Amino acid sequence: MVRHLRRGFTLIELLIVVVIIGILAAIAIPKFQNTKGKANAAALKSDLRNLASAQEAYFYDKSWYTTDPTLLKFDPSPGVIVTIITATQGGWSAKVTHPQSYPLTCAYHTGPVPAVFSGGIEGIVDCQ
Repeated sequence: MVRHLRRGFTLIELLIVVVIIGILAAIAIPKFQNTKGKANAAALKSDLRNLASAQEAYFYDKSWYTTDPTLLKFDPSPGVIVTIITATQGGWSAKVTHPQSYPLTCAYHTGPVPAVFSGGIEGIVDCQ
């Protein structure tokens, strides 16, 4: 009687493992993308608050606000796009966005300048 030693897996066994890995990936990937979206939204809000602090420090030194972010001691998070829309002697407004969080945009304004979003509250980060 000849004995054959079985070395390796059958094709069916390998296919079952691949299907199980595919199912687990289908469950995990959306949860990971949702977490990345929340992290990007938190970065937008944090950057706006840091921008507000930098604008107030600049105002304390110069007695006016600036539209040039390079004049501020402010470094946005990686990938965040900062746009200072209006800056006057009495107030300023800005919006931020991240390429991986479209269509989410957050805005902030203070003083007698128009809000970026209609109904925006002065001094509050508003995201849409």
